[in-house]
Amino acid sequence: MIRRVIIISFLAAISAVTPSINIARATPSTQIWIPSSDIQKFASVHLNDDVYARPSKPTILVLGPTVGVLPWQAIQAELGLDLFFQSNPELDKRPLYLHGKIGTPEDSMFKWSPGLAAGVYNVGFKKDLTNQNIGYALLAKTLPVLGRVSAGYFFGNDAVLVDEKGDAENHGLLLSWDRTLSELTDKLWLAVDYQGSDSALGALSFGAAWIFAPNISLLVGYDHYLNQDVAGKDTFTVQVDISFDLVTPPSPEPTPAVNPTSSNESQ
Repeated sequence: MIRRVIIISFLAAISAVTPSINIARATPSTQIWIPSSDIQKFASVHLNDDVYARPSKPTILVLGPTVGVLPWQAIQAELGLDLFFQSNPELDKRPLYLHGKIGTPEDSMFKWSPGLAAGVYNVGFKKDLTNQNIGYALLAKTLPVLGRVSAGYFFGNDAVLVDEKGDAENHGLLLSWDRTLSELTDKLWLAVDYQGSDSALGALSFGAAWIFAPNISLLVGYDHYLNQDVAGKDTFTVQVDISFDLVTPPSPEPTPAVNPTSSNESQ
């Protein structure tokens, strides 16, 4: 934890004195354990440092960048990679995994339209070992007072995503709830998410994040695994998220006055 505080402070100091990089807040592309419908905006980079720890057991470390790659508001996409270090010599020989996502934010198609996202993750390069090759689709909607709810489905490689008997457990539900506690502060965010199946991916997770700066947040959570014979004992997770823009966005143009009698209400 001390090492992470030092890293966060160092990067915050860099952002304060580096005029060529415009720092801006970007929502993480996951909830706690499962993907979210959020997508990184164009030319922004999101860096994550996720730790999953069990008492007296080796920790799991996940590092990687995610980059927004489409310049449109209505249709957005991101690409990224992760390095997984799992204290498993066989798995750690091939730590590289890829991921990508495309989707559209809430209200972009029509008023009250949900956010939609589809993507892949844990695309590994060792056959029948790291190539989980998970595909998924999600929809999400922010409800007044209650917060945002999300639901979706995932599927993956049935040779890798199995239960303790070796039977395929390669698909299941994705569910989540998240909300910023704006009644108290805009810096505090809570979430619960669920991923079905009796594979190593099946989990129910709880967490809270604190926004230290517009581009830096720290999440602390707990992961309960549905099949501990495969996934192992529950873990505590600490996730550091840092975001920055590769280019300086243009200054917004003045918004023209809206004629309240106009019949074109979509403008």
